[in-house]
Amino acid sequence: MNKNLKVSIILGLMCFFLTAGIVIQINTVSKSTTTVGKTLVENELRDSVLRWKQKYENAYEKLEEKQETLDALREQVSSTDETHSGMSFKLAKYNALLGNTELIGKGIIITVKDGDGTGVNGAWASDYIVHDGDLYEIVNALKNAGAEAISINGQRIVSKSSITCAGNVVLINGEKVGVPYEIKAIGLPSMLYGSVTMPNGYLDWMINDGVSVDVDPVEKETIVIPKYNGIYKYEYATIFE
Repeated sequence: MNKNLKVSIILGLMCFFLTAGIVIQINTVSKSTTTVGKTLVENELRDSVLRWKQKYENAYEKLEEKQETLDALREQVSSTDETHSGMSFKLAKYNALLGNTELIGKGIIITVKDGDGTGVNGAWASDYIVHDGDLYEIVNALKNAGAEAISINGQRIVSKSSITCAGNVVLINGEKVGVPYEIKAIGLPSMLYGSVTMPNGYLDWMINDGVSVDVDPVEKETIVIPKYNGIYKYEYATIFE
């Protein structure tokens, strides 16, 4: 074997082993790269999941805070509505007691007017004329019988109402009213009727004096009593706190 052939064989073997080494190195690097790539992808996915989980937890926490705030507002509104409703009811009740509200209910209607003196022997002319004192007595009798609201010819009778004589007319709450006097009272009809029609009661005396008297019990809630149009003013009393 000549020298050139030996050199060729040696170079060929070196090339073979070098090529084989390169191939093995490439495969090793490729496998390593694939493993590293998979690891990186998995790490990125894991990080992404963790980030979204954190965002979800933060969003859920904020949602719970907003829900708590909303529940508190609802409770506050509900409480305010209940308080407002309660205060409105009390205000309406107090206005009704003061006479500042129109009322409707059942009760009685009494109509009184001057008599003509017919059939009355030995009576003075003033006896069969309706006076302011007569109206006072009727109002007091109705109040004692439990009347909850009273009016005379459309004038609401309240604690500050005045009934005074002014010639041939009567002033009620400063307004002139004349005969016939229509007295409306809301309350238990049987109680009111029995109170004013009892024997020897004031209406009975008025009838004996020749005054025209008519009492009509109203069992249905149809009696309408207007509100008081005057102004409540206290000059000497103040609220005690």
